[in-house]
Amino acid sequence: MASPALAPITRQVSGRIAAARIPSGPEPGQPLAAAVAELPVLDASGRRVPFGALFQERRAIVVFVRHFLCYTCKEYVEDLAKIPKIFLQEASVTLIVIGQSSYHHIEPFCKLTGYCHEIYVDPEREIYKRLGMKRGEEITSAGHYIHFIHRDRNRLDHKPINSILQLVGVQHVDFTSRPSVIHV
Repeated sequence: MASPALAPITRQVSGRIAAARIPSGPEPGQPLAAAVAELPVLDASGRRVPFGALFQERRAIVVFVRHFLCYTCKEYVEDLAKIPKIFLQEASVTLIVIGQSSYHHIEPFCKLTGYCHEIYVDPEREIYKRLGMKRGEEITSAGHYIHFIHRDRNRLDHKPINSILQLVGVQHVDFTSRPSVIHV
């Protein structure tokens, strides 16, 4: 007797009941709080840069990843690496990834993923905490104003990259040309 077909797993299940998440942090169309804009991020050499300075004078897509060891985040950043710099330049947009690690891990992570756009870390997770982030987020902003926020509901809920690019007027990228070789 054949067993009935089971539905695919489409959400994460835990043994405890989670409280409803109350959105916190900036909402689209709202300015970034000065206290958050002043928090530092670190570049690959350990230099402190105020978070708000990353997009005060320019439009930016800011992607917060869970951590550099997250396989899903690694794959997402590998896809972000495929966005040609010329596409971003033509739309006057900067792509920024922010991770929750030591700045010492930036260079190895970039080598691993092929990512060549801007990347910083928030090792103390202060920005993550102040913006109420639990997982990865994608934000588009300019001049301290937030224009779009996507808050991941789970580790597989990253916003499709071409959807984000469309919001800021960047050409779509063809991500279908993945290599067919499996590295073991």
